[in-house]
Amino acid sequence: MTSEQAERVSVIDPISPAIDRVKLMLFKPFELRRWFVIGFCAWLAFLGSGGPGGGPGGGGGGPRYNVPSRPHEQQAQVREAIDAAKEFLVGNLYWLVPVVVIVVVLIVGFGLLIAWLNSRGKFMFLHCVATNKAQVKVPWRKFGKQGNSLFLFRIVLGIIGFFVIGLPVLGIILLVVMMIAGDGPTATVASISGIAVLGLIIFVLSIVLFLVKKFTLDFVVPVMFLRMTNCVAGWREFMTILSTNKLRFTLYLLFQLVIGLTIAMLILAGTCITCCCLACILAIPYIGTVIVLPLLVFKRAYSLYYLQQFGPEFDVFTTESLEAEPA
Repeated sequence: MTSEQAERVSVIDPISPAIDRVKLMLFKPFELRRWFVIGFCAWLAFLGSGGPGGGPGGGGGGPRYNVPSRPHEQQAQVREAIDAAKEFLVGNLYWLVPVVVIVVVLIVGFGLLIAWLNSRGKFMFLHCVATNKAQVKVPWRKFGKQGNSLFLFRIVLGIIGFFVIGLPVLGIILLVVMMIAGDGPTATVASISGIAVLGLIIFVLSIVLFLVKKFTLDFVVPVMFLRMTNCVAGWREFMTILSTNKLRFTLYLLFQLVIGLTIAMLILAGTCITCCCLACILAIPYIGTVIVLPLLVFKRAYSLYYLQQFGPEFDVFTTESLEAEPA
């Protein structure tokens, strides 16, 4: 059976084998060392992806200020603020420029390091799930080229996303400033229309970028794992499936929302039962990943079993060994 001839592809069928995979890897038998080894690979795989917790949101309660009710007074204040900002920048460029450059370089460098480790970790964690082995060194070395290829692909995708999203955002900022500082209802209506159009463009482009990222991590990475190829070749092969199964992958994406919501509810329930102690533990780097390792293994195994339905050539479990080897 080829990928184009797959007669039955279900979003429900992979649930049971994915759960069995969790049991086999983590509970038959239960070994704490094994959890920490696989958890380390999972931690790298999800490094920089965020956690279940979140920072406190901002709220009101601050002092109230009298805002001028006349539009021309508001416009005058905006112009004064803009002029003051220009004066400050011009007068302090000698130290602002080097500070900004250093900060940007540090942030970009740290972000690239995280993305590189994360890309290598994707293959390490996939190796653990596909082969049922708790290993670190073997997949780090074996899939080095594939991890680097994924890293470069994500960098290019990030640069594209920065421009296609950043330019409309910049346009919205300029339109807002023009709307506040402008005169007459005509300028306001034009600015609002432009903001609405740019907002719609941002929304559509964000969905496209999300889909590319989602399909890359869920399906292209396993193809690269199987073929030992680069990301572009992996995408080329995956497109042969996607092009003829658009509805099936749409259902997959919708069911991913159900899975994500279920996992979020489980974590929320655990947080409430433990009086927020669970949330505090999950916020600890690496340790939090080990705690939720069964959920992470399930999510990774689910997408692998879903891909498996398109033919034996997409079965990553063919190289499985039931004996866990030392890391």
